[in-house]
Amino acid sequence: MDQETIYATTNAPAPINPVVFDSEICNGCNYCVEVCQIDVYIPNPVKGRPPVVLYADECWYCGSCVAECPRLGAIKLNHPLMQRVRWKRKATGEHFRVL
Repeated sequence: MDQETIYATTNAPAPINPVVFDSEICNGCNYCVEVCQIDVYIPNPVKGRPPVVLYADECWYCGSCVAECPRLGAIKLNHPLMQRVRWKRKATGEHFRVL
């Protein structure tokens, strides 16, 4: 039986990459692919590499991939600027973000 070739194409580029993988920590277990509620990822065809973020513009920023990842620090959720919390110190009036 002949093997069929399947191609995957991304949606239009998102204004921000919602998920950043640390390739030093990520072992390519693809657990994040399984727990993602929106199916943003597809497994990387190269064994041991981080998954491919195929539908970046559909990410809900729910954080299930980060919470369920067995390797701490392998995935970082990169929220859009307008969704990041900003704090203000009363004494100095200085604005800062807790990341």
